[in-house]
Amino acid sequence: MKLSDNMIGAALMVASMAAYTVNDTLMKTLAGTVPLFQVIFLRGVLTTAAVAVIAWRMGAFSKRVSRRDSGAIALRVIGEVAGTYFFLTALYHMPLANVTAILQSLPLAITLVAALVLREPVGWKRITAVLAGFIGILMIVRPGAEGFNIYALYGLAAVGCITLRDLATRRLSRETSSMLVTFATSVTVMTVFGIASATGEWATLTGADWLTIVCAAILIVGGYLTSIMVVRVGEISFTAPFRYTAILWALLLGWLVFGDWPAPMVLVGAGIVVASGIFTLYREARLGRQKRPAPVLRPR
Repeated sequence: MKLSDNMIGAALMVASMAAYTVNDTLMKTLAGTVPLFQVIFLRGVLTTAAVAVIAWRMGAFSKRVSRRDSGAIALRVIGEVAGTYFFLTALYHMPLANVTAILQSLPLAITLVAALVLREPVGWKRITAVLAGFIGILMIVRPGAEGFNIYALYGLAAVGCITLRDLATRRLSRETSSMLVTFATSVTVMTVFGIASATGEWATLTGADWLTIVCAAILIVGGYLTSIMVVRVGEISFTAPFRYTAILWALLLGWLVFGDWPAPMVLVGAGIVVASGIFTLYREARLGRQKRPAPVLRPR
């Protein structure tokens, strides 16, 4: 039986979230044995090499970048570097599912910032969903509670940085190659954390450590490529909610690999975040269809 475009898109989204979450799991297994900056740098070297080959094969290096897009790329890179640091620091010190659940507030944060800063029209229904979602985040973070983890604030900082990254990405023109932007981002992440890792001691890596880092790099590239393929197959309103399967992957892997299972309050908060995010994505997609025709995405 031939799958519809929507089903293929949904499968790609699930695969993308699985790749990212397994990468996070592999990175977390190195906590306490390999310094964070060293891990990010070594993974960055491998990721940059792979992205460079893909970008070269797609002819991305032959394309020019306008001055306006250069500024947006710079903002995107800043958000990516800071977001990588905050997210992985939180990941090193918190249960996988908790950090993943906090990160799922990203669509809500983007909607809120777009309304407050960019003055994009946002109706009361989406604002209500955003506020409900942030109540769910408070249930996960639990400020002032006995189970509060200071690194939850790092997770929230990561959401803020990734929001900056994604809003900067929105400002890029269609003429700018996605792979060229990815290469510039990967090179910067590699360079910044390479310099940072030089200021501290390096751990001697075992064969298992190297295998973990190589697999993490492969999964990062695979996650990125499948996320690109998603927007070229099926309707965004159908495929986007499947991004929340990341929480299911995180729950499963956190339990199997680390023996972690979130407290009931965290699970309820995560459910509120997911429900709010799905509603927000649905409303944005529905209003987008009413206001403008669907864009035609072209390979770059």
